Amino acid sequence: MEKRSKPQFNDMGLTQWYWRVLHHKNLELGENTEIGSFTVIDAFKGVKIGDDVKIGFGCTILSYSSIDNKGGKTILGKNCKIGSGSVIMPGVEIGENSIIGANSFLNKDVPPNEVWVGSPAKYLKKVDSNDL
Repeated sequence: MEKRSKPQFNDMGLTQWYWRVLHHKNLELGENTEIGSFTVIDAFKGVKIGDDVKIGFGCTILSYSSIDNKGGKTILGKNCKIGSGSVIMPGVEIGENSIIGANSFLNKDVPPNEVWVGSPAKYLKKVDSNDL
């Protein structure tokens, strides 16, 4: 399997793959991670993305909200998958192997090996071999 190169950020935080990171010095990016175009990551309070994570097109991953001044490190565990168009709110932790369905709004922690969907996202089922 071909290893992906680490992203290069321009002055605006835009990568060569058309996803953007605000405060990119606070981003911890795992190996073999794929992030879809037009995704925006605000790493002001820290974002950690584990190894083998897949993030769909047009997602928003936040670590700080200026509306209510709440924030915290947002963590995406190893091998989790985030469906296109999803929004991950500040301070949320997504466990290893978990899946967030497309266009979901996630504002609470997700344990490992679970599938969550909807707006707001709710537990659907445990991850099984057909989901991997």
